[in-house]
Amino acid sequence: MNLKDHIRTIPDFPKPGILFYDISTLLRHAGAWQETMRQLADAVTPHRPDILAGIESRGFLVAAPLALKLGLGFIMVRKQGKLPGATVPYTYDLEYGTDSIEVQADAIAPGQRVVVLDDLLATGGTMNAAVQLLRQCGAEVMGAACLIELAFLNGRANLDIPISTLVSYDE
Repeated sequence: MNLKDHIRTIPDFPKPGILFYDISTLLRHAGAWQETMRQLADAVTPHRPDILAGIESRGFLVAAPLALKLGLGFIMVRKQGKLPGATVPYTYDLEYGTDSIEVQADAIAPGQRVVVLDDLLATGGTMNAAVQLLRQCGAEVMGAACLIELAFLNGRANLDIPISTLVSYDE
């Protein structure tokens, strides 16, 4: 099954000049979604993770069901101020400014093996920030996986971990 056939593109969303890769069409097709989870499981299992981390918000849609399928726990990497209780923040640079993400302070035990998941790899900035945050918490980040990669943005170059993607777009 070609997963690309189940991802639609929407021009000029959320603003003019942006081509949005919409995974809602993939999510609602049971067969394509099952195949997506199978392929992600194949990509993640060799890393022998203890827990999966999903990046807000569509990364939750990927990491949570995959964690369930693999019999693992799931943690959320969220924008600052969205998690209850004590948190550990990480601030990173954007093209024009900064942003912050965080995890709950007790989400990771030192030495836990983590794989990070998101729906899309673009520039790699958010993925790299999530990796650095998890390391700051004592995790051993083994790798990452995404449904889609925008290869023309060369996000892999900003990561120092192995990353698997299921679908790649070259422009």
